[in-house]
Amino acid sequence: MDLFGETSNWAVKLKPILKKYKGEKHPLEYQNTYQLLVMVVLSAQDSDANINKIAPALFEKFPTLKSLSKTDIETFKTYISKVRNYPTKAGWLLEIAKTIKKDEDIPLTMQGLTDLKGLGRKSANVIMRETHQPVEGIITDLHVIRVAPRIGIVKENKDGNKVEKELMQVLPKSIWSEIGMVISFHGRETCRPKPKCEECPIADDCQYYLTHVI
Repeated sequence: MDLFGETSNWAVKLKPILKKYKGEKHPLEYQNTYQLLVMVVLSAQDSDANINKIAPALFEKFPTLKSLSKTDIETFKTYISKVRNYPTKAGWLLEIAKTIKKDEDIPLTMQGLTDLKGLGRKSANVIMRETHQPVEGIITDLHVIRVAPRIGIVKENKDGNKVEKELMQVLPKSIWSEIGMVISFHGRETCRPKPKCEECPIADDCQYYLTHVI
């Protein structure tokens, strides 16, 4: 079995999970692009569930980028103090707010988003996917970094940007916008650190299943 490269025809092999998760909203419970931007920055190295928990009070106090740009860092930090690495993230977000100022001016391109403090390609891909922008990459979060090599789509690598680059080489652009989030959901629900192979709809094409389970 050829595990790597276009000859593996992963677009076909991944169809069962694409069908299952395509179009699913990101687990962050945002109401608009401003909230999505803030929550994506806060969620780095933290859980979506934790960010969802602190979001209501945060956005009641700071409903727009403009309101956020007018506060001071000490006030702001009290609203995100339960978030991992919150002092650094507070600085990033206040700089973003002061730079952009208005919600409607949030950039929605890879270049525009990654030019902002605290936003890498993974975060930019999430924002672009959720706001239905033309695709420029593949969401590569911690679940994708763990699951994609386990399945056999790419070689193991801890660097998300390298995993994304390899996924982009192997998978057709027609599924880029969805496949990262699809693999992420698959990793959250089925292909967990201790995988539920017996429930997996793509087990027959999975490197881990074929070499470790059967």
